[in-house]
Formats: sequence, structure tokens, C-alpha cells
Amino acid sequence: MKGDPRPIGVFDSGMGGLTVLRALAAQLPDEHFVYLGDTARLPYGTKSPDTVRAYALQATHLLLSEDVKMVVIACNTASAVALEALRDALAPVPVIGVID
Repeated sequence: MKGDPRPIGVFDSGMGGLTVLRALAAQLPDEHFVYLGDTARLPYGTKSPDTVRAYALQATHLLLSEDVKMVVIACNTASAVALEALRDALAPVPVIGVID
């Protein structure tokens, strides 16, 4: 996505994803990022799969409203439970999970 000035969206259920964001920023120093930590509804690990998918869809749609060119799911639970649903819902925007 070289040459695309839009930011990369990073989503986590809390603040732990900031470590993923730091690693991304170190590997991609010319990129801009938008981070969303859903601290109001954490932890996701205690929620049902349907609830995790719903929360993840809401969060990633907020990132899309920021015109991101890609979404990175920094949440292990959302990556395990909602990744395919997010890829389907956000297409053609690429979605990558930390478990991939």
C-alpha cells in the first residue's frame, strides 16, 4: 500500500494492543496509524462469540469512518472469533489478525 497516505487502523479490546501498534510503527515508520482500544467493554475473552463479533464489527466500522486503508486486529479474542466475519464485512479493506 505504498503511496497510499491513509492511516492503518489498529483495534484491540483494551490497551494491550499498544504493543502491536509500537511494533507496527517500528516496522513501518512512514505509515500513519489510528488506534481504537475498546476499554468500555473489555475483557472480550469472557463474552460470547456473537457478542465479540458484534463489538468487533462496531469498532472496525468506526475505524472505517476514519478512512483507514487496512485494519489490524490486535485483540487475540477478536482475531480468533471474528476475523472471517470482519474480512467479509469490511471487504475490500484488508483485515489482518494477530493470530494470522
